[in-house]
Order: sequence, then C-alpha cells, then structure tokens
Amino acid sequence: MTTDMITTGGTANTDATSHFSIADHNLYINRELSWLAFNKRVLEEAQDDRHPLLERIKFLAIFGSNLDEFYMIRISGLQAQRTARMSDVALDGLTPSEALEQIGVTVRELLSDAEDCRRHLTTLLRRERIEVCHFSDLSPDEQAYLATYFQDEIFPILTPLAVDTGHPFPHISNLSLNLALVVRDPGFGERFARVKLPATLPRFVPLPAHLAAQGEGNTDNLHATVRFVYIEDVVAYFAASLFSGLQLVAAYPFRVTRNADFDIQEDEAGDLLRTIEEGVRERHFGFVTRLEITPGMPGRIRDSVIEGLEMDTRNALVLPIEAMALSDLMELSRVDRPDLKFLPHVPRIPPALRSGEEIFSLIGRQDVLLHHPYESFAPVTSLIEAASRDPHVRAIKQTLYRLGPNSPLTPALIEARDGDTQVAVLVELKARFDEENNITWARQLEAAGVHVVYGLMGLKTHCKVLLIVRKEPGGAIRRYCHFGTGNYNALTARFYTDFGLLTSDPQLAADATDLFNYLTGYSRQKVFRKILVAPVNLRERLTAMIEREIRNAGEGKLARLFFQMNSLADPQMVELLYRASQAGVRVDLLVRGVCCLRPGVPGVSENVTVTSLVGRFLEHSRCYYFENAGDPLLYMGSADLMTRNLDRRVEVVFPVEKPDLRDYVKYVMETMLADNTQARRLQSSGLWERVRPDGRKKRVDAQAILLRGEREPGMRSSKKR
Repeated sequence: MTTDMITTGGTANTDATSHFSIADHNLYINRELSWLAFNKRVLEEAQDDRHPLLERIKFLAIFGSNLDEFYMIRISGLQAQRTARMSDVALDGLTPSEALEQIGVTVRELLSDAEDCRRHLTTLLRRERIEVCHFSDLSPDEQAYLATYFQDEIFPILTPLAVDTGHPFPHISNLSLNLALVVRDPGFGERFARVKLPATLPRFVPLPAHLAAQGEGNTDNLHATVRFVYIEDVVAYFAASLFSGLQLVAAYPFRVTRNADFDIQEDEAGDLLRTIEEGVRERHFGFVTRLEITPGMPGRIRDSVIEGLEMDTRNALVLPIEAMALSDLMELSRVDRPDLKFLPHVPRIPPALRSGEEIFSLIGRQDVLLHHPYESFAPVTSLIEAASRDPHVRAIKQTLYRLGPNSPLTPALIEARDGDTQVAVLVELKARFDEENNITWARQLEAAGVHVVYGLMGLKTHCKVLLIVRKEPGGAIRRYCHFGTGNYNALTARFYTDFGLLTSDPQLAADATDLFNYLTGYSRQKVFRKILVAPVNLRERLTAMIEREIRNAGEGKLARLFFQMNSLADPQMVELLYRASQAGVRVDLLVRGVCCLRPGVPGVSENVTVTSLVGRFLEHSRCYYFENAGDPLLYMGSADLMTRNLDRRVEVVFPVEKPDLRDYVKYVMETMLADNTQARRLQSSGLWERVRPDGRKKRVDAQAILLRGEREPGMRSSKKR
C-alpha cells in the first residue's frame, strides 16, 4: 500500500468479502429506531445547559413536533402492515410487529426524559420570571381576569358535544387538544361530553403584566414577571357554564394523532390540484396512530375514548403523559427576552456580491457559491427580482417545493409575467404538509398568467433549480442558473444550512434547459452533460463513482468518500459503502438523521465513520465528495441516499468544479467532521456517542466557527477560466 493510500484511504481487508453478506440483518439499523435516535439528539439539545434557556425550550418543542410527524407518517405505515398481518422482514430483520414493539418502548423512554426536561426548564423559566401556571396557582385577581377572558374570547367559540345513545361519539381531528368532560345530570346521573379547544386559541394564555407584578414589591430585576396559564386549565375551570343546570364532575385533556400519509392515484386523477385538496381534507380522518391522555384519566373514561375513536389498541399507542402537545412550547420560545436566546445572526453577503456590480454581469463573469444561513439568501431573491424587471430577460423557469408564506419570489414572478416575460413554474403539490400553501401559490400564479406545472406522474419534483434566459445587449442569448440543496424559502434559509450555486456555465445552463423540458413537456431526456438527475441517471452515476474509488484503493491510489446528507437508508448504497470500506477506502459520512449503515463492523465497515451534528441550525446540505485519485470531484444537490430520492423523485445533483469553491465546501465538511462540541458519532452497536475534546485538542464548534466567518479567503466565488 502506498504512502498516499495510507494518508487518505483506510485499511484494506482482503479477507472481508468471504465474511460479508448483504442479507445479514445485523449489518443494518432499523430506520424508525434510527430516526428516534436522531430525535433523542434533538432532546439532548434541550437538556444542554450550555444553550440559552429559551433556545432549550425551542429544542423541546421541535422534539415534540418531530414526534408528531413521526406518528402521522412513519408509524402509520407499520401499523397498516401489522393490521394486514404482513410478516415481511425489513433489512434489519424486524417484522412490523417487532418494530412497533421496540418503537413503543423507545418512545416511552424518550417521553419520560422529555417530561423531566420540561419540568426542569419550567423551574428555570420561573427563576427568570417566566411562569407557566395551572389555574390553582393564580391569584384571585388573575382568576377574575380569566373569568372575563373566558366569557369574551373562549366561551363563544366552544362547542360541547354530548356522547350518549342519541349522540354518537364526535370526530376527533388530528393533533387537536380536547377535554373529556364528566357532568352529573340530576335526572340521569353521570354523562360524558367532549369539548375541542380550537387551534385559534393560544395554548399558553398570557396574563396581564400588572397582575403578574402585584405582590412583587421593590425589585432590582431588569425583567418584569411574565405569567401564562394552560388553556385547558382555563376551559376546564369554567366548563360548567357550558352545561346549564348540570354539575361538572371532572375534565381530562386528551390528544389524538392520525395517519396523515395519503396516497394519490395520479393516473386516475383528472384534476391533480383538486385531488390533492381532497387528500389534505382526508388527512383529518385517518386512522388513529397515537392517543395521549392525562395520567389521571380514569380507566372507564379512557376506555370510552378508545371505543369512540374505534382504536385498535394492539396497534395505536396509548400514552399517559402529563404535558401533551410539546410542540406548543414554541409559543413560549417567542417571549421577548433576548438575554435568553442565541445572539442575533445577520447573514453575510458573499464578498463577490459586495461591489454593487450588476448581478447578470457578475454571474456572467464568475460562479458564486452561497452558504446559508451564514450567508444571505437575498442574492437569490435579488436575482429573480432583477430578472422580473429586466427588459432583456426572455424567460424564467423555476421549481418550487416548499415556498413558505409571504414569499418575495411569487410577486417577482408575477411582475415578470406582467412584463411579457415567459414564466414557467413547477409547483410540487405533493410536498407533504405544504400542500395547502403550495395550492394557494399555484392558483395565484395561474391567475397572473404564469405557466404552472404540477410535476411528473408518480414522481415528486424535489430538485431546486432556477433558469433565466436573457438576450444580452450584444444580441446573444445567455442563460443564468441557480442550483441549490435547499428550498426557495427565505424563512427557512435563516436556520437551515444549505448551499447554492449561481452560474452561467453554458453546459449547466443547457442541462437546466433540458431538465425543464423533461419536467414540463414530453421529453424523455436520458443524457445530461454535467448534472445528475433522478430517476434518470443519479443512481447509476453515483454507483459508478463509488466503484471507481473502490478500484483506485485496490490500485494504491488516493481514495476517499466524504458525504454529507440528511438520511442514508438505501440498501444498495449501504452495500456499496460497505464494499468501499472493505477495499480500504476511507468513508466519512455526515448524516444528520436516519442512518441504516452500521459503522465499525470488523471485516465490513471498520473504515467508515458516521457523524451527526445537531445544533443551532438544521444541517440540510447534501454534498458528495470523491477523492478520485487526487483529482477530486464534488457534487451537491437535493437528494439524500434514500430509495425514494434515487428512484421515486425528480432530484438534481450538480458539480462544483471551480477548485476554490470545491475547497471551501470541503473545508466546511472537514470542520463539521472535527466538531467535538455538537457532534455525535455512531458506534457499531447502533448507539450514538457525543464527541468530546480530549486534553490535547481544542474545542471545535463547527457552526460557531462558520458563524464567525473565521475562514473567508475569497473562495466563495470563482472567475471563469
């Protein structure tokens, strides 16, 4: 083995192949359990006392929101398989029933830790004069205020629904917070009713500052006390007014999670937009996957709720939990206390864009790399706005997956159409949980005369591509592009890490043109010049490049695979990475969430490291670096190494060819790999261990380093060569 191989590669295992079977279940980690391990890492951030207090509250809310989506999407599939008595074994060897059993145990452990965390954070909030109270904790004046608030703001919108032989059990909508009420009728005895707490009401009702300040006396504290009370406590206390002539006996909160993963039979859908709208409505009526109840709910009330919901208790998880709907804690994180939050971050403008040079002239001269949120998303918005006003622009084409509310992009696209520019937009209606938002934007764009396309049958269009066609002052047609790893969403660009490339490279522009013809017309494009497109050639090309690294290692050449992604779950890709490790290729993986590969297995994956970084920003970039015998290749794009991304979505992965841009991306990845503050490393056991600095190494916090911009060597842009 050459010196270069030792430097960049790993240790080859010439006998490994005889011990390696792709059918060995022990080589794979269950996808759902891996996802729960990721959410545990999110919970650990809420438990981390190095973070400001309200940021810890936010992490706990994100943990809860993640778990909600997990039960709406992932668990529902396993439950449906178990109901159908499917006993198919997954790659990790678990049947649906076995997986659900292990998931249930893990979820209960996580929620126990989350509840301990919530109690602790609530105590810390109280010390900072932010108090979350139950009704019994309030002063008489505060209770009197809430009596008026209830009558004026809450009572008129509540609808008590009786449950008896004449009143069937009402529909309980997905993720709604409800009260199961027991009332005593003098003529009939105890009766049961349900009240839904409308989502238009805050979960944490703020109390007037002057009431909270009463009784504090003189204080030198800079911050006045802020007090909140749970909405369910307020409604439960005054619920008797909903049942005139009856006595309120008890009130018990509960919350239902339903299957929200609806399938669209596109070949049978005459109007895809209308079909998606109907599917979104049906989401509220999916089968129950989880029931959260208060620990004090009596068994007879619990059984009545379960029976009314027509739950299959062998499938759906029933969770007694003190503080349900943890996602609502996001309301508390918005309290105006900057001293309890991360220092504000103002995204930088890349050096190449600071001169004020006209943007088309600049991109025509050099490629510009954007790194969000460390660098601003504004150049992308500015490019589209400039194109909308430029009389020389002939066409704008763009894919939109998750646009977000109040987007500045839509008015710009409409303005461009008003100026007779040809505007074509592919809006992905099937972007989960953004369907309604995307339908709204699609209709607005269509009303303005924009050509709106909804994607290819059977495939989600997940790629992030913008193409601008411009007739230059000299008469030549030139095309300008933006390729990205993240959505065209100015809001999430402030806390998702993503890369974007602004370029006028003729071959990339020609590829973008062919891509849009593929998306909007009948083109069956199979060959692209530089970009990799799923499901056309992405899997094939990634496979070929990994196999080339395997050959290079065998020949003693420089060989390394260095990938960053959100998830790694595709069996074929896992097998390829195992083969690369066996051949002696050094494989470094930065995986934020799900990872089904098991590193460090002797004879199989001892040359593989898997690192996850969870911090202030959500790591969202997808980067694929190949050492290529000393002539490195770097690709970035929208695709994770999951079967759905490689085979069932339209994805684009694009090359970053300029050495200074490529070196900057590699520097970012190496900094993340060296992180010993926010990083965890996956062990062969399937457990994640936090990476900590030893006595000889300094503390490395990758996101903090990138926030400070400690390395900004002018390698964000590259002049054309």
